[in-house]
Amino acid sequence: MQDLTMDAIAHELHTSRSSVSRLLSHARATGLVDIQIRSPLDAPSRLELLIQERFNITAHVVPVPDHATDVDRLERVALSVARILGQFFDSNMVMGIAWGSTMNAISRHVTPKQTHNSQIIQLNGAGNHRTTGLSYASEILGRFGYAFGAHVHQFPVPAFFDSPATKQALWRERSVLRLLEMQARMDVALFGLGSPFSEVPSHVYAGGYLEEGDYASLSRASVVGDVATVFYRADGSTDGILLNARGTGPGFEVLRQTPRRLCVVSGQAKLPSLRGALKAELITDLFVDESTARALVASI
Repeated sequence: MQDLTMDAIAHELHTSRSSVSRLLSHARATGLVDIQIRSPLDAPSRLELLIQERFNITAHVVPVPDHATDVDRLERVALSVARILGQFFDSNMVMGIAWGSTMNAISRHVTPKQTHNSQIIQLNGAGNHRTTGLSYASEILGRFGYAFGAHVHQFPVPAFFDSPATKQALWRERSVLRLLEMQARMDVALFGLGSPFSEVPSHVYAGGYLEEGDYASLSRASVVGDVATVFYRADGSTDGILLNARGTGPGFEVLRQTPRRLCVVSGQAKLPSLRGALKAELITDLFVDESTARALVASI
């Protein structure tokens, strides 16, 4: 902040230039130093404004080269989200997180921020007929909890029940009701969009959660994506989608009442999912790579 060079800082601190470089890297990693670029001429700023005007949401467009793979695109967007997530989450707040490939990528880079009396809750069950899913979801949520010093609440149920009746019975249990009540009073929800079209497969589609009959049912219902294993169509509707009666994610009416709803999207293959989520009014803050943002604006 005093415009000193690293050599000058090293001289003043009686240390080496390499030590100053390491200290600066540590400062960025821990959130002590936050580097932001605000140029009135760059393309992301123009795209952010266009998206805000059209959809009435706050957009955060991440510059990514057009030739980047979907894997690299996801990593860059996830890193950008992870570094500023602390701006949305603080002490005495509840944040709901949906497990999946996108959340896994973000969790590996979250900048630490100490909070108190804060809670992180899993939005949907992660078990299937092969595994309980507890270790996978626990690892993701645990990273967020560690970064913020927050208490983590897992949701120890399957991603999909075999029968809607089983779900209805378990939803009356006090231990489950406690978690559902926490979801109903979330301050922040953080989620990606599941898509069967992406180069980076959404975990619900690649992790053995859906069977052949489920795919056929989703196809007949014209499903374009899901949020926390709640499936929806291009117009944002969820009614009549049979798999939702067995799913464990929060209904969209619960998500919509959450003040800040952070959606993270990377890759143009997720455009149908993104358009549907916007139609459903699930998003208040969108984090998206530049080429996907351009394609979204072009489709307006």
